[in-house]
Amino acid sequence: MSRLAARALWFAIAAFAVTGCRSAQELTPQQAEGKHLYRVRCAHCHEDNDLALKKVPPDLRGLFDRKLLPSGIPATDAAVASNVLKGRGMMPGFAGRFTQEQMDALLAYLHTGLR
Repeated sequence: MSRLAARALWFAIAAFAVTGCRSAQELTPQQAEGKHLYRVRCAHCHEDNDLALKKVPPDLRGLFDRKLLPSGIPATDAAVASNVLKGRGMMPGFAGRFTQEQMDALLAYLHTGLR
């Protein structure tokens, strides 16, 4: 290994040691609120399935990385908000359970890919 390559490797290891595994940016306060809402209102079905649902709801990680939602409709804020508020398929609607501010926070968190 050349000296230059060894030095580059050493700097890469040192940078990793300083930053650790946390390469993702910290959540904004709005995203953090959305994460809390997701954990208490969505994760029971979409991650944990602790309700023992026969049909497991879709995983929402990277939801906005795709062009389409699992239902086949475009992955937009409006479509996701509509699904949450009105329900879709076996998912019940949650109208009246989210303020606009909370919905904005949930959407902001979903845009992070669920960090």
